[in-house]
Amino acid sequence: MTEMRKVGSGDATLHVEIEGDEGLPWLIASNSLAADLSMWDPQMRELTKRRRVIRYDTRGHGRSSAPVGPYSFDILVADMVAVLDALEVGEADILGLSLGGMTALGIALEHPGRVRRLVCAQARGMFPPPGLAMWDQRAQAVRDGGMAAVVDDTLSRWFTPETHRDRPDVVALARAMILATSPDGYIACTAALKGLDYLRRLGDIKRPALYIAGELDGGAPVDVMREMADATPGSRFEVLAGVAHIGNMEAAAAFDAAVAGFLFGGD
Repeated sequence: MTEMRKVGSGDATLHVEIEGDEGLPWLIASNSLAADLSMWDPQMRELTKRRRVIRYDTRGHGRSSAPVGPYSFDILVADMVAVLDALEVGEADILGLSLGGMTALGIALEHPGRVRRLVCAQARGMFPPPGLAMWDQRAQAVRDGGMAAVVDDTLSRWFTPETHRDRPDVVALARAMILATSPDGYIACTAALKGLDYLRRLGDIKRPALYIAGELDGGAPVDVMREMADATPGSRFEVLAGVAHIGNMEAAAAFDAAVAGFLFGGD
């Protein structure tokens, strides 16, 4: 059974869902930009066998509120901490992808005592100048035309052409998430991405970490993620073959195997 909660964090109200048996170790999952907690649906069957799973919609996404921006990673990390505090969770495994993966890095750096193990999937530690300009362009497109203005381009980055051709159901679910995202929330989160500055600090992460890259991911390329793993003491690094940016949806079985091998091996 799914337990639903509303959690206040600063000026936001976050939609939270909890599944899994009481007494299991906790895991909290954080979604990508322009997604919501339902992006983790493919993982829930496996995760809830071994974890009590908290999913929440990032502020500005899904059923969470979209306060006036801009947002920063300090704010997004504080939101994750607020969810853990509201549920009286001291320590949890942290799972995040893209924007959520960056938030996961933030909590490992700022609140290491709250982290048991860290999975950072298909994310970056910083953006070079061309990336900063890209976020400005996407934010302006959304100001001018709403989420419909970026949905096709986003989907082309999220999934390979083969997935678009052979798995229209997955693409349709992703399209619905993108179009349902608050334009104001999306724009506010692009400001956080522009301020991302974790790469230089990854050597300070002391908790066990796994980085997952997609072989064909243009948003978080393999070489970028390998550099992040190399900078993080004792971390693991895995590449999902033939996968673009949202690997947990595009290659759920491979993603699940990588996560399970890392998280559950020490149980």
